[in-house]
Amino acid sequence: MSDRRVFRWASTSARMLVGSVVAIGAVVAVVTAVSIPWPTLAREPVAVVATPAPASTVLSCDGGLLVAGRDLTEAGALQQAAPQTVVIGAAPDAPVPDSQALSSADVPGADGPTVVTAEPSTTGRTDLAAAGSATAASDDLVGFSASACRPPLMDSWLVSGSATTGSADFILLSNPGAVAATVQLTVHGATGAQTPPGGADLIVPAGTQRVIPLAGLARGELSPVIRVTSVGAPVQAAIQSSLTRVLEPGGVDQAGAVTAASEVQTIAGVVVTEVSAGGSAATVVRVLSPAGDTDATVTVRDVVGGASALAPITVPLAAGIPTEIGLNGLEVGEYVIDVEASLPIVSGVWQTSGTGEGSDFAWLLPSPAISVPTLLAVPDGPTATLTLVNSGDTATAVTVSDADGSDAVTVDLSPGGATRFDVSARQGYLLDSAGVPVLAAVTMSGDGALAGFPIWPADAAAPAITVYP
Repeated sequence: MSDRRVFRWASTSARMLVGSVVAIGAVVAVVTAVSIPWPTLAREPVAVVATPAPASTVLSCDGGLLVAGRDLTEAGALQQAAPQTVVIGAAPDAPVPDSQALSSADVPGADGPTVVTAEPSTTGRTDLAAAGSATAASDDLVGFSASACRPPLMDSWLVSGSATTGSADFILLSNPGAVAATVQLTVHGATGAQTPPGGADLIVPAGTQRVIPLAGLARGELSPVIRVTSVGAPVQAAIQSSLTRVLEPGGVDQAGAVTAASEVQTIAGVVVTEVSAGGSAATVVRVLSPAGDTDATVTVRDVVGGASALAPITVPLAAGIPTEIGLNGLEVGEYVIDVEASLPIVSGVWQTSGTGEGSDFAWLLPSPAISVPTLLAVPDGPTATLTLVNSGDTATAVTVSDADGSDAVTVDLSPGGATRFDVSARQGYLLDSAGVPVLAAVTMSGDGALAGFPIWPADAAAPAITVYP
């Protein structure tokens, strides 16, 4: 019995010893496998680079100046007070652009806004520019308006207009496309952002313009900012503003949209023709921080020389609530206004030529950066000025010529530098900044006339895309 027990113990001990050796060997093998790099097989996915066919270039204009209340039997009915004259700029060798008018059921019997279309050439998309102007001179509407014709957008901001007593402003929504657009208007006012019933699910049929009274969306708002979002088709958005002081018309303007919020916005070509007096600022900055609380700093500098015209002004911004800053103390001159914040903002500048009879006002908006050769058009009207600002980090030589490249003028701009020179009305120009981003704006002013608009960069051809089949 004892021998068998000893044998069993010895057998069990042997099995345990063998098992331990095997386990230790497995651990050593795993550690060695982890520490030694194994051969790998890398296979790049099949990729095909394709360039989409260039599309047509489509620009939509704001249309003629509108007025309400002329028909005593229907106070809300709209009429056209003055038609818009459109100037088109195109390269001589480009396909001839086509012009047609949108329909507008909201303004019976009036010519709708002009849409300019250029088909692509054999080498790519066709660069195109257009701008329109109109002059009103009647008992209920006086002033000059000039605005650029723009491509429609899916998302944009309107930083202009008012819905207080004396204002008669309209939101203009144009759909030059082939399918209907459904638009949401989000109004940012004194109580924050809201989508009023009159701004929700607005249908803008293809080939039409809708006109929505601003007072119906934001009654009593002094400084509204409106976000325009579209589904189905992009729309071109603008605001027509007009002002009556007591019974005296005080000007009219049409202002387009700001494409996107950004931390730095520059308004170029602010022409001050009236010194602020009586506590009422002749130049006012409107700014909104959509996403959060922040501080905005406004700086004003001379176009020529770059000297500071005012001490920097810093104001707190509450999320979603517009703020206005009056620039009292600005002397008559030409300025560049920078608005900066730590969060993305949208901004605009309102200025007036006076408060008496025959005065006019204008809304000026930030200029997007231009780094590719770009056409611009100057509409019919009073003296026009082109302002250029170098927003890049390197010096550049900017060339401005006629649309065909003739009569070229070249100006040197250091980083942050600005300049201005006169341009001719009813003329197309070509702007080339040699690849350095610059900002540009056209301002027009004269007796009883004030208007301006930023220059947008040319639409580049569709970039190549990579397809993974």
